[in-house]
Amino acid sequence: MGSRTALVEDLMERFPHVPREAVFKEDLLRGGVAFDRSALSDNEGGDVKPKSYFIFSFDHGTLPELGEAALRRPPEEIILTGGPYDLRRTVVSVRVNPASPYRVAADDAGQLGLYLDGKRIADVGVPPMPEYYRHTLSNGKSVMEVAPTIQWGYLIYLTVFRVCQYFGAKEECQYCDINHNWRQHKAAGRPYTGVKDVDEVLEALEIIDRYDTQKASTAYTLTGGAITSKVAGRDEADFYGHYAKAIEERFPGRWIGKVVAQALPKADVQRFKDYGVQIYHPNFEVWDRRLFELYCPGKERYVGRDEWHRRILDSAEVFGARNVIPNFVAGVEMAEPSGFTTVDEAIASTTEGLRFFMSHGITPRFTTWCPEPTTPLGKANPQGAPLEYHIRLLEAYRATMDEFGLSSPPGYGPPGPGRAVFSVSSFMDSLPAQEPAQV
Repeated sequence: MGSRTALVEDLMERFPHVPREAVFKEDLLRGGVAFDRSALSDNEGGDVKPKSYFIFSFDHGTLPELGEAALRRPPEEIILTGGPYDLRRTVVSVRVNPASPYRVAADDAGQLGLYLDGKRIADVGVPPMPEYYRHTLSNGKSVMEVAPTIQWGYLIYLTVFRVCQYFGAKEECQYCDINHNWRQHKAAGRPYTGVKDVDEVLEALEIIDRYDTQKASTAYTLTGGAITSKVAGRDEADFYGHYAKAIEERFPGRWIGKVVAQALPKADVQRFKDYGVQIYHPNFEVWDRRLFELYCPGKERYVGRDEWHRRILDSAEVFGARNVIPNFVAGVEMAEPSGFTTVDEAIASTTEGLRFFMSHGITPRFTTWCPEPTTPLGKANPQGAPLEYHIRLLEAYRATMDEFGLSSPPGYGPPGPGRAVFSVSSFMDSLPAQEPAQV
């Protein structure tokens, strides 16, 4: 169409029921954004909250390929407002791509803006350095390393196991760079704790609780790589669960406790519940059977797609359907060479999965696929999925929720354009804003 601007404007015109903010947000998430030197942070010594690399790289290049953005980290997230499209407040997770047509830069007055095809399209806000990031643990580790916050401070992201036991080409999920992200941070000499000590986590949370006087942090997520044997002598349910138990004993009711883990047998899921977890995320990754088998070979080998889905449904008997929220990676459906070749086919497949879960009262959510270059799918598909796919997915997602009478899932903050804080996809930006703000 000649320019990215023309593509975006065409999609906004064709899909007027999708918030215009979500169109830009999805494009930034799928294709990344470049940062001028004037828009980079001063890392942990500055006034802007820097990108923490909390689990995946979410970048379109390795650290050595990012230039100065690898030395002076970009912000964790940006907020878009105003501009010629009169954008409402939109929180976007930062995914760095030096080749992106989108660029964040300061103007002559020092005000940050988002530029597309050379034209300023929005004002940019950056997250201020939280007071709790200015304090260290007794062993000298930073709070950002142990318990970073995302979603504009709403969520504490506790990646307590930073590698995955699905390892190598025959087991790793084909879109996931968790193991590479661990390796690149270690190679760069950055602190990147593999297994986080529970006492360190508690100390970091104490610092957050003490200095987060506005109580902006509302939830925590416990997550990390899959565990197929044991870590520190514990199986997966006990490993992730014992952090929840310690947190809930020390800070009863302070945060909504969430855990991202594999789809485990019902008895293991009950252990999560007994430990104090309130929301369970047994991610189903991609719906299509053939693509699940190709893209998630370790999960297919150890559990299998059908059993994975059965376990998700069983977990609703433990947590209640509303509190089971499996994620999928939106866009990998169209990854070459094995994915769907048309947007129609991809949307039909994904909608089939949405209808399957939503018909049981379970509301999935999704992360917009970032094609990280060290992954097989990212290497083969540097442009990701077409923007039209992502826009039509938002339309299909909301329509399917309406069909089954469901509302936005708990633990994600308020829904609606101008209100949502969930930063790695636009599903919350695209839901009705008239619901009461959630905690």
